[in-house]
Amino acid sequence: MTEETPGFDEKPDVPSGATPDDAEPKDAPSSEGASPAGDAAAAQVAGLTAQLDQVRTALGERTADLQRLQAEYQNYRRRVERDRVVVKEIAIASLLTELLPVLDDIGRAREHGELVGGFKSVAESLETVAAKMGLQQFGKEGEPFDPTIHEALMHSYAPDVTETTCVAILQPGYKFGERNLRPARVAVAEPQPGAQATPESGDAADGKESGGPEEG
Repeated sequence: MTEETPGFDEKPDVPSGATPDDAEPKDAPSSEGASPAGDAAAAQVAGLTAQLDQVRTALGERTADLQRLQAEYQNYRRRVERDRVVVKEIAIASLLTELLPVLDDIGRAREHGELVGGFKSVAESLETVAAKMGLQQFGKEGEPFDPTIHEALMHSYAPDVTETTCVAILQPGYKFGERNLRPARVAVAEPQPGAQATPESGDAADGKESGGPEEG
């Protein structure tokens, strides 16, 4: 005779009045209970959208600031480069101006045939260096007188000119780029007074000699 193990055939106690279905787990909440969670998600999305708009606005402002700074920097670079060129031109012009008396001495020595030997080589080298730096000589006999680049030291009349003309270059002028370092000092000649009326008076004289129509 076997012994029965107590408790295997026994059923769990069920409270009185409870149905077997009450022991089963309850179903998940209905869809009506999920609406608070959906509202929270929508609010979170709205907050993220607002933050994104703020970030985009800040990015646009920083981009505009960067573009403005870049434009100012480019203007600053152009201004510095322009000032650097101007300062360089002023320095070269000042140096060349100081050399003009030396070049005048070289020119006079050449006119008198004294530019010989080692002095000639040094003088020509100096003139070559000055030309490479941009020094230009101007002023020629026979060109019209221009008060902006010529300085008249002598004045006369000549029958073979039709306008005020440079007839002699007493001292050449020099310029560097658009800068006039020194005007050309010249002697000028003007047409003789009444020279233009001579042909007309000659025609009148010819008319008298040939005899014109008699007055009625």
